[in-house]
Amino acid sequence: MSEGATVAKGTQQKKRGFFAGIVLFFKQVIDELRKVVWPTRNELWTYFVVVVVFIIAIMAFTGVLDVAFDRLIMWALA
Repeated sequence: MSEGATVAKGTQQKKRGFFAGIVLFFKQVIDELRKVVWPTRNELWTYFVVVVVFIIAIMAFTGVLDVAFDRLIMWALA
């Protein structure tokens, strides 16, 4: 729970030291990572392929636009 929500409810939170805050942060990060549903190897491979195909498609689209505008500008300035 955030400090703002705790204060808003009217309860006071004990002030922690600097290093205690850092330790608390990492404990909370580890707790949240335990809640994560990690993808299986097949799901991970599928996501990887989808991302690579999408990147290649965007690169091809950008390349086609670049060539088209290059030809258009060269034609207009020639």
